[in-house]
Amino acid sequence: MRKAKPKKRLILPDPVYGDQKVSKFVNHLMYSGKKTKSYEIFYNALEIVKGKTEKEEKTALEVWKQALDNITPLVEVKSRRIGGATFQVPTEIRADRKESISMKNMIAFARKRSGKSMAEKLAAEIVDAYNNQGGAFKRKEDMHRMAEANRAFAHFRF
Repeated sequence: MRKAKPKKRLILPDPVYGDQKVSKFVNHLMYSGKKTKSYEIFYNALEIVKGKTEKEEKTALEVWKQALDNITPLVEVKSRRIGGATFQVPTEIRADRKESISMKNMIAFARKRSGKSMAEKLAAEIVDAYNNQGGAFKRKEDMHRMAEANRAFAHFRF
């Protein structure tokens, strides 16, 4: 590669929990630079999660982190063209990409849900992901299934 890799930007922790992961999630959630609105949606969603998981001994933030861990994929398939044929080659995912994929999947499936507000939809998706169900968890399972099915082409890795 000719050019140097760009430096990773430092993301400041969020104001309430002091957690960088929350800030990254809110940045993915944000539309048109409306970060305050995104924080409002996220914190309202955590309040709803807190109400739904009163029986658990975990806080709402811990439930959200566990939900993210539950929907984080370990492998993905990439298309690789070899001699006129295209193969789906399973590859491991870098740690930062894993985190990003899981956040984007959770937000995407929360947006697709039917519900009143985005906070309620996000809360429902968090609770489902925490219980190993819902759209984002299904997407992870599908990715793993695809990688397993195409394991024979793993030697084409690049």
